[in-house]
Amino acid sequence: MHTEAIDPPGIAWQRVSPKYITVRLVEWAVGNLVAVLLLSLPLLFVLLGVWRWPPLWLAVALPAAMLVLALWRLVLIPRQVRAIGYAERDDDLLVRTGIFFQRTMAVPYGRMQYVDIGVGPVERGLGLCTLKLHTAAPGTNAKIPGLPAAEGARLREQLAARGEARLAGL
Repeated sequence: MHTEAIDPPGIAWQRVSPKYITVRLVEWAVGNLVAVLLLSLPLLFVLLGVWRWPPLWLAVALPAAMLVLALWRLVLIPRQVRAIGYAERDDDLLVRTGIFFQRTMAVPYGRMQYVDIGVGPVERGLGLCTLKLHTAAPGTNAKIPGLPAAEGARLREQLAARGEARLAGL
């Protein structure tokens, strides 16, 4: 990955769990199943003779285009997960995401208002969690999905302690 332009030099990035790919695949499957089924309704109505419009080619093209787009997104999921990283520094936490549109965010410990952990049903089954960092400015809120639950809890406590120390002026 070529991220030298936006990454600070000398950073040892921590990666999220590869199990997070499974979470993303489940989300992909559910979302795309619903979308393809909804976009297939015009085709069903045309084939049943209920509708005369849209033309058959258009009724086929809609779900087909959605399916092609869904397959492209499926191919990208493992790479997107591998691109997620974080690094703890002395004064801030770096969070990096993205493969096409890359983003590296520095969240100063002193700006953190609170840190929480969210767990969905698939994450819970895989022993993962999502760490969320909240600051006064909504644009600097960050999240790190796909953390092993123990690492998420450790990081939450570590970041909360560092944030309190910075707020207290220590």
